[in-house]
Amino acid sequence: MTAIDGKVVAITGASSGIGEATARLLAGRGAAVVLGARRTQRLDELARDIRDRGGQALTCATDVTRRADLDRLVGRAVAEFGRLDVLVGNAGIAKIGPVADLDVDGWSSMIDVNLRGVLNGIAAALPVFRRQGHGHLVTTVSTSGLKIVPTQAIYAATKNAVRTLLEGLRQESTDGVLRTTAISPGVVRTELVDSIDDVQVREQIRRDMNAFAIDPEAVARVIAFAIEQPHDVEIGEVVIRPTVQG
Repeated sequence: MTAIDGKVVAITGASSGIGEATARLLAGRGAAVVLGARRTQRLDELARDIRDRGGQALTCATDVTRRADLDRLVGRAVAEFGRLDVLVGNAGIAKIGPVADLDVDGWSSMIDVNLRGVLNGIAAALPVFRRQGHGHLVTTVSTSGLKIVPTQAIYAATKNAVRTLLEGLRQESTDGVLRTTAISPGVVRTELVDSIDDVQVREQIRRDMNAFAIDPEAVARVIAFAIEQPHDVEIGEVVIRPTVQG
């Protein structure tokens, strides 16, 4: 038995990377996981593998830019398990490149997924958390918002917007009902790099990943640590990066 055993956790961006690793870890520790992402075939395969290992897992096709999809993800958890204890907001994209490239469509996509997607999750989960008297928002942010570097200005801006949002929500929620946790990973070995359109930037980041990225399971363990704390303990923000990352 662990402090995670029996919890109901919904996860966005669950089809790969940090989301998948988190789903596997939490399910292995006894949580019921509701998996959301756009790639439904991957979700189904992941859920089947979790169930084959004795865990509880459901899937829900989820595009975080659509408010109704988040409502459906949260609703699925409540309908099947009677409540939602944690929403892990992990979906994200990185359309990074120099600002001078004027990739306005890429900027809009990052705002829609990285920021509006988090807002949609909050809008779906917060009423449920308030109604049941407890809830936890765990959101993947990024060290890109802590150390600003060339080509990542807009991406970092979306992540810092989320960081600001979570801190404001935390200060509005000191009645003991809601906990918020921002997880800021550094270079992690995930498929996020595949969303980068700028070839030179994508290949540089891929080289960095191959050289020193940490595995997504490391981030999953931090997420589990935040979730397993007693209800009167809130882990506000955690930064996790490779030891050699500058």
